[in-house]
Amino acid sequence: MNTEQLNRLNAEYAAAIDDDRLEQWPNFFEADCLYKITSAENLRDGNEAGIVYADSRAMLADRVLALRRANIYERQTYRHIVGTPRVTGPDTAETPFLVVRTMRDGRMDLFVAGRYRDRLRNDGGTLTFRERFVICDSSHFDTLVAIPL
Repeated sequence: MNTEQLNRLNAEYAAAIDDDRLEQWPNFFEADCLYKITSAENLRDGNEAGIVYADSRAMLADRVLALRRANIYERQTYRHIVGTPRVTGPDTAETPFLVVRTMRDGRMDLFVAGRYRDRLRNDGGTLTFRERFVICDSSHFDTLVAIPL
């Protein structure tokens, strides 16, 4: 695993979300995976709870299906700004990110800043997520965390 592979994975991951290709998002993960959105404060305090939790690709696919068919939320789009990943171990990395949210009326705001803490699988040069912890710098969460980060 090298930073070029990580950059490519993170770019494709962000593009799938930002371009509203959410049905592709679960494919970046292993079948048995862990995806969690939490805050740096929760992590520091040892609190396991997150505001979003999924422990399989099937749960991620269900989340997308719910977004498309069941959940009601104000239309919005994201634009990820993903920093340079830092390899932290043979199968782990950490990458800073920002997400700008644009609402239907055109209003934009810095929605979230944080870092991804990942455990990855390298299958012949193709990386997938075993775990992706989305660690948000702020513990204040907007109620509209509908779209994956």
